[in-house]
Amino acid sequence: MIAALRQRAALNALIRGFFAARDVLEVETPILSAAGNTEPNIDSFHTCFSGHVDAGSAQRWLRTSPEYPLKRLLAAGVGDCYELGRVFRNGEAGGRHNPEFTMLEWYRVGWDHHRLIEETVALVRAALGLVQRQAGLQVIDYRSLYQQRLGLDPFTATLEQLQAPLADVHIHADGLNRDDWLDLLMTHRIQPGFDQDTLTVVHDWPASQAALARVRPGTPPLAERFELYLGAVELANGYHELNDAAEQRARFERDHAVRRARGAVLPPLDEHLLAALPALPDCAGVAVGVDRLLMALNRTGRIADVLALDFARA
Repeated sequence: MIAALRQRAALNALIRGFFAARDVLEVETPILSAAGNTEPNIDSFHTCFSGHVDAGSAQRWLRTSPEYPLKRLLAAGVGDCYELGRVFRNGEAGGRHNPEFTMLEWYRVGWDHHRLIEETVALVRAALGLVQRQAGLQVIDYRSLYQQRLGLDPFTATLEQLQAPLADVHIHADGLNRDDWLDLLMTHRIQPGFDQDTLTVVHDWPASQAALARVRPGTPPLAERFELYLGAVELANGYHELNDAAEQRARFERDHAVRRARGAVLPPLDEHLLAALPALPDCAGVAVGVDRLLMALNRTGRIADVLALDFARA
């Protein structure tokens, strides 16, 4: 445990030095918010404020990432910025997950996702230097990845064709949609085959998986999004950020429709974010799971190995 704490401290120092050298401002944003994350596959913790009603909404949600307040700061003109801090996701506990974990998220004004890929790779390679490791690099678009690894086109394959490679995996298929099956193919059939000493960057995702990313028109339309993996471990998720408030509201409302159909909690929409989006400058942002990065540095599949005290011992 002591060794893990020292390594985490060294990584935090490296991260802060990396961004200081690039004149990217470190900021802190609220952990408790009046709004929650609407993403159907992420559950937020929530609590109740017992103070005076003039303080605002009593129900508060623990952040699942600092994305929404960081974008509000960007819209206010803060410029390039990052946050290194704790985030919380309910129901995610096990060998590779902890309900509270550390996330690094940063934004670059005037950049697109391709330029941000280069900086994300540079940061991860700098972190690998802490353990005297190096990594190769493969950058590939989403469609080509599925074609090369599975022999199918993720944009045109039928649902049955997407399900076929997973026939030997026990899956509760009720309620799963096309994107769910594509995700299962990624996690069960593609990621395990990534070389452990290679950084793999996958860009240009299906428009239906855009979340908060811009969508580039075309046939098919593509989400200007990337994910970065070290070996089979997903480390980063980045976007060329959407600044269309009407489109973002529509996406949030579609999330609510999925949650409603599942009988899930409906977190309030972040009206502050939606009000700020028209002023959001052209920018790209990325989130890196710091605990995942530490796991990858140490070639361990147990998140407990890189924590002072995991959820079971907290």
